[in-house]
Amino acid sequence: MDRPDLGLWAVADGMGGHYAGDYASARIVEALHDIDPPSDPSRFMEAVRQRLAEVDSKLRNRAVAFGRGALIASTVVALLVFGRYFACVWAGDSRLYLLRDGVMRQLTHDHSRVEELIREGELDERDAATHPDANVLTRGIGAGSFELETLQDRIYPGDVFLLCSDGLYKMMSAPEIERSLIGMSSAKAGNRLLEIALNRGAIDNVTIVLVNVDRN
Repeated sequence: MDRPDLGLWAVADGMGGHYAGDYASARIVEALHDIDPPSDPSRFMEAVRQRLAEVDSKLRNRAVAFGRGALIASTVVALLVFGRYFACVWAGDSRLYLLRDGVMRQLTHDHSRVEELIREGELDERDAATHPDANVLTRGIGAGSFELETLQDRIYPGDVFLLCSDGLYKMMSAPEIERSLIGMSSAKAGNRLLEIALNRGAIDNVTIVLVNVDRN
């Protein structure tokens, strides 16, 4: 989702099978797309939280109607910009990266079982991709625990934000993504990242949103 007029961008990556996942991610994008123009940062954040909570409830109710074990859910990562500050809201393993002064860093951390094991010192990060629980998420919209995580910080001229689904970073290392962003326009960088991921087999949906902060 791309709403520069609101200062709001988001990526939602569906879970629960093709139709269910597409439905869930579409409901998230639809709900966030219709948010009223923000009047202040706190109300902006609360509006996003409220919309995601409403979608979460609707997806869970819809899944119950399909019977035991049905899953209609999605990850979400949203970038909110107000003035010279930004906030991020997320649940699941879709990510937000920031490229600043030629150095990229991952701002979010995944809500997943393997991430928990890594933090607890029970799993080496290099073995995460092959772990039996590699695809088990602990949070999401419509599944797992509905608990949104947030962060806030300042924006600086020249910052580049990358929101993406796991279909990108499972195909490319962080250094590779960084090199593809440096010195390129959003359109060219996005096309380059997508091309590489698809050429490598793209084992999952590849969703990419790039946001450039004016240098002036």
